Amino acid sequence: MLLAIPAVLSAADVAACAADLAGAEWADGRITAGTQSRTVKDNGQLPATSPVARAWGDRILDALGAAPLFVSAALPHRTFPPLFNRYGPGQSFGTHIDNAIRPIPSTSIKLRTDLSATLFLSDPDSYEGGELLVEDAFGVQAIKLAAGDMILYPASSLHRVTPVSRGVRLASFFWVQSMIRDDNARAMLFDLDQTIQALAATQGIDDPQV
Repeated sequence: MLLAIPAVLSAADVAACAADLAGAEWADGRITAGTQSRTVKDNGQLPATSPVARAWGDRILDALGAAPLFVSAALPHRTFPPLFNRYGPGQSFGTHIDNAIRPIPSTSIKLRTDLSATLFLSDPDSYEGGELLVEDAFGVQAIKLAAGDMILYPASSLHRVTPVSRGVRLASFFWVQSMIRDDNARAMLFDLDQTIQALAATQGIDDPQV
């Protein structure tokens, strides 16, 4: 299942985040790449220890907890602390699959990456290129969302970021370990929950669990 989740961050939060990112110390994006993806990755990334990454990562996690569509779709058990990347002119990330297991920094916890997420932080008109291409059952999906919107998709999907030809593409990215490992089962539960919510709304029921 590939799902766009709108307005995870408000316009004001996006502007504040972008301003903080502009003054942060960026590193080579290959610091979190696996052996294979390291050869096709060319971008900048904030180190996980960056105060900016930690502060905004916490803000994003709080926002996700208050996003019913994300909770319904992901059924999150654990969420990797959000990271941040930057693509300037000529930079891209070739076709790859994310690592199946990710150790959470400064902990003994290893997270199973059931879902990948990209939260867009740049206005799509401010840069050219930089589309996220995700291969799913319907073919290759090209994704370039409004700043503050997020795309959620299976971490086992082949995906890439096309070269940026103008401007700068900023984004946050992370992974989710779901309570439901199987993507098809999770999609069925999401559809069921959305149907219940829609029926509850037509019947004027505030709490569909009643």
